[in-house]
Amino acid sequence: MIIKPKFKGFICTTAHPEGCAASVKEQIDYVKKQSSVDGPKRVLVIGASTGYGLASRIVSTFNCGAATIGVFFEKPPAGNKTATAGWYNSAAFEENAINAGYYAKSINGDAFSTDIKNRVIDLIKKDWGSVDLVVYSLASPRRTHPISGETLVSSIKPIGAPFTSKNIDFHKELVSDITVAPATDDEVRQAVGVMGGEDWEMWVQALQAGNVLAKEATVISYSYIGPEVTHPIYRDGTIGKAKESLESSAQKINGLLHKDGGRAFISVNKAVVTQASTAIPGMSLYMSLLFKVMKEKGLHEHCIEQIYRLFHTQLYGTTPTLDSKDRIRLDDWEMKPEVQQTVKELWEQTSTENLKAISAVDEYRNDFFRLFGFGFAGVDYEKDIPSLKKIPSINE
Repeated sequence: MIIKPKFKGFICTTAHPEGCAASVKEQIDYVKKQSSVDGPKRVLVIGASTGYGLASRIVSTFNCGAATIGVFFEKPPAGNKTATAGWYNSAAFEENAINAGYYAKSINGDAFSTDIKNRVIDLIKKDWGSVDLVVYSLASPRRTHPISGETLVSSIKPIGAPFTSKNIDFHKELVSDITVAPATDDEVRQAVGVMGGEDWEMWVQALQAGNVLAKEATVISYSYIGPEVTHPIYRDGTIGKAKESLESSAQKINGLLHKDGGRAFISVNKAVVTQASTAIPGMSLYMSLLFKVMKEKGLHEHCIEQIYRLFHTQLYGTTPTLDSKDRIRLDDWEMKPEVQQTVKELWEQTSTENLKAISAVDEYRNDFFRLFGFGFAGVDYEKDIPSLKKIPSINE
């Protein structure tokens, strides 16, 4: 196949195996150049195939020297369809880890299900005995509840009143207004059911019940707050309610782990381009402006730089710096007053006519394509290549 980007809505429906491999290698090369962190040695990453989860797996292995188990729900190639980007990312990660002499195994399936939890616990018992870091980094549009059987669907909506915001079509570089109707009570309930903290708690309870959490284990999940301009659709909307649930769960999990010297954290991270973030009204424009400002100030980070900083300055070898709600704030550079003030001023000025001049929309678009393995130097995108790529530890 000669693989080109194809789109459906805000998602790219194709992925390039060699491009995804280049992305993984680029991240590996970055962390290998950084100072080594005396970190965890047996790491479980739930949601390990893209974004912050993938970065967590890469930092754990190639900087801390850890063995990892990754859990994700990705599609292998089939017929004339490519695999999902996360599938190719995971194949490349495992190949690099195994070639470097590290343990790396993956489980592909519904992480919300009891079956996948049990399979992970059985694998930990068989190969490790226990795990000392659990990263929970799931992003999914729906969840089938393992007890009730109800399929919950997440929505990205404001609560109480409609939300109108500037928005961009970053492919066409057009600025327009978008209005989103408020969520119903049931939509709020379902969003919390999918993206809130219940499943994270279920994972920790299952790992404890299986006696596979090491004493003094660390458990962490990732969150986001963002600027005032996006609060109605994000922090004060359905996603925000889910994030409040996730952060409440951190307190509960911390209580569960405390007796064995364990700890649970929420890390509030910086805005980055992910498959999930492209769906949020206003976020594409905000990030296009933010990236320009942060690059000019020498503060810009992608997922891999963020997660290395998390391990290096917060989780290991030092005492974490927490805010008033006991959260790690890796968004500290994004939320600097001088950064936010400049972004706010640019936001108010933005139009289709000046978008390219006052924003980093080109970089935003490039980051989006790179999620799916496109736009990497050294990759021949005109070459006819097989879409089939196996993940060494998965027989599919």
